[in-house]
Amino acid sequence: MELHLEGKVALVIASSQGLGKAIAIQLASEGANVMLASRDEKKLADVQQEIKAMGKGQVSYLKTDITNNEDIKALVNETVNTFGTVDILINNAGGPPSGTFEQMTDEHWQNAFELNLLSYIRLIREVLPTMKRNGGKIINIASSSIKQPIPGLILSNTYRLGIVGLTKTLSTELAPHNILINTVAPGRIATDRVAYLDDVKAERLGISREEVEAKAKAEIPLGRYGTPAEFANFVTYMVSDINTYMTGQSFLVDGGMIKSI
Repeated sequence: MELHLEGKVALVIASSQGLGKAIAIQLASEGANVMLASRDEKKLADVQQEIKAMGKGQVSYLKTDITNNEDIKALVNETVNTFGTVDILINNAGGPPSGTFEQMTDEHWQNAFELNLLSYIRLIREVLPTMKRNGGKIINIASSSIKQPIPGLILSNTYRLGIVGLTKTLSTELAPHNILINTVAPGRIATDRVAYLDDVKAERLGISREEVEAKAKAEIPLGRYGTPAEFANFVTYMVSDINTYMTGQSFLVDGGMIKSI
């Protein structure tokens, strides 16, 4: 089955590590041209070299703070100037701080809104003029909390659901332009973010991280954490030419962890 991603242009946010990096590498391996973006320029340069060594597609990067609207505009302009268009947008961002409702200040709420929801809105707004000419694919990466709230992550639980509402609404508005938009939500994927959350939980419960991991894996039918590559494989499928009829949906990549229907 051919994915037909050769020559497609993908803008991948938060792609210096974790899920974003895995997605960028997988897209490049299928021949896509990739624009990397994050706040860590050294890590971006390292990922660029890793992709270049694969010998497929072209790759560039721009240091970007996605909570800054001017940075977002510059990033999209740089992508179009470098590759001529944007066919694929992977909206992705690091998670907000953990904590309970009473621990969160107005600043916490505002910062999380700008990072985890407003950045997605702004990025979509900027790519639309280009995408509306030839169609495109947008993936909004969220969290398993869109189906089941995660204790101690009030900020994430709130704004990730906003992503779902955004995706569902835009699927109708963008369909006439042949733009497909979906939400993809990771469960327990072995990234630095999940390791951080495990550390936080371990400290709160007074146990080791290994014990936290063991308890978490026992609740996953497949009995293990997923890998970033496994998550990236699904996202790559969703933005490929194979997907021509799925839009406005929310997909979990969680090993069966979430029990709701």
